[in-house]
Amino acid sequence: QVQLVESGGGSVQAGGSLRLACVASGYTNSPTCMAWFRQAPGKGREGVAVVYTDDGNTYYADSVKGRFAISQDNSKKKEYLQMDMLKPEDSAMYYCATASLCPSADLWDDKDWYPYWGQGAQVTVSS
Repeated sequence: QVQLVESGGGSVQAGGSLRLACVASGYTNSPTCMAWFRQAPGKGREGVAVVYTDDGNTYYADSVKGRFAISQDNSKKKEYLQMDMLKPEDSAMYYCATASLCPSADLWDDKDWYPYWGQGAQVTVSS
């Protein structure tokens, strides 16, 4: 059974940085893609970033480009989200998501493609 565990959430002032980590267990092989989504109160779940584990290609939401960086470790079962220059509007619950059958790059932020989700890590950015 695949399980995802996030860590690294917290509270920070605007302009600060946080780093999230997600560890995937239960995979016979590594997931084909690992993504981060976030959901603020009263809003839908939106894609933040994804890394395709085979070729290392990454994609980002426009709102975080240039500020966030997604990466994976050599095992391809652990991913990170480095978040710099944080803004109050980045405050949300952040979720790690993975899939073995992954969407094409133009659909990477479609949450319905990801069957496995972590429990979430809260990120709060104060102004």
